[in-house]
Amino acid sequence: MSSELMDYIGIGWIDPAYFLLGLLGLIVILLILVIIALCKARSLKKRLEKFTQGRNGKSMEKEIAALFEDNTFLKQATEKNKKDIRTLFHNMEFAYQKCGIVKYDAFNQMGGKLSFCLALLNERNDGVILNSVHGSDGCYFYSKEIEAGKCSITLGEEEAEALKLAIGEED
Repeated sequence: MSSELMDYIGIGWIDPAYFLLGLLGLIVILLILVIIALCKARSLKKRLEKFTQGRNGKSMEKEIAALFEDNTFLKQATEKNKKDIRTLFHNMEFAYQKCGIVKYDAFNQMGGKLSFCLALLNERNDGVILNSVHGSDGCYFYSKEIEAGKCSITLGEEEAEALKLAIGEED
């Protein structure tokens, strides 16, 4: 039962019923693939509609452009903040951030420990020691400059202790 057409195209040896059955199987497979593609397209359409809900394409473009502008603004603000923070840290190196205070009785007769030594240092341990001596005839105030945690003038016992406290050295 071979057909002249099948003989003509070179497949006359195949039974036409099997050939038609194979074509029918191929059609079913293609139909299943088309149904799957349509389901995926419908799912993508739903996602797109949800994304653009209440908007048209032009308004979405404007919103995306606005987001890019906001992003640019945030990047510029971040860079400015980083620069400001670096400046603050640089300035903080010179600000007094360490202190040590020792109260004492300069003249044992006074009582109440009204005299004091105050060491004020920056991050580099540069600064000043202020010494206030309170006596019966008045109050005297002295200062000594500190560079790198050292003083070129001999320090008194209380002044040295205040300096150690400010630097953070333990006895």
